[in-house]
Amino acid sequence: MGCLTLLLPILIILPILIFLILLNVITISYNELGLSQTSAIVLLIATLVGSMINIPISRRQVVYEEPQTFLSRFFFYLPPKVATQTVAINVGGALIPALFALYLLPRAPILETLAATAVIILVSRLLSYPVAGMGIVMPAFIPPLASAGLALLLARTHPAPVAYISGTLGTLIGADLLNWNKVKRLGPHMISIGGAGVFDGVFLAGTIAVLITAL
Repeated sequence: MGCLTLLLPILIILPILIFLILLNVITISYNELGLSQTSAIVLLIATLVGSMINIPISRRQVVYEEPQTFLSRFFFYLPPKVATQTVAINVGGALIPALFALYLLPRAPILETLAATAVIILVSRLLSYPVAGMGIVMPAFIPPLASAGLALLLARTHPAPVAYISGTLGTLIGADLLNWNKVKRLGPHMISIGGAGVFDGVFLAGTIAVLITAL
C-alpha cells in the first residue's frame, strides 16, 4: 500500500513534466524562427489540432476487386466494385507548415535553402513508400536530422529557417507529391497530403531540426 501511495503521484506528475519539457523544447525551437513564446504555442496547438483535419480537394471513382476466396474462385464470380477515392490536404501536416515555410522564405538565404530542400526531397523520396490503408510512410527522424545537418553546413550564420523550410517542404514534396501516382493506385480510401506517416516527419522537421541548429 505504501509503494502504491508513492507510485500514484509519480504516475500523475511524470506525464505532466514530460509535456512541459517537450513544450519548452518546442518553444525554444520556434523562438529561433523569430516567434514569441505565445506565438510558438499557438502554432503548436494549431498544428496538433490541424493534424486531425483533412480538407478534401478532389474525389474520383475507382474500380477495385475484392480478394478472392476459395469459393469465389471456383464456384461463383465476384464482380469488381466501384468506390470513391478522396484526395485531401492535412491542415496540421501540410497546410500550416507549408504556409509558415513560405513566411520564413524571405528570411532565409535562397541558394542555400534551395540546395538543402533539393537534398531533403531526394532523401524523402528514397525513404518513403505507400502502404495500403495508410498512405505514405517513412522514417520520421531522418528528414529533421538531415535538414539540420544541411542547414549547419550550408548556412552557418542563419541555419534555423533553412532547417525548417528544407525539412518541411522537402518532406512534403519528396514523400507525398513525388509518390502521387503510387498513392492513387492504393484503392478507395482517403489520400491525405501531409497526413498519416508523413505528418511525423514534417512535424519533427519543424522542431528537432531547428532545435539542433540552435544548440
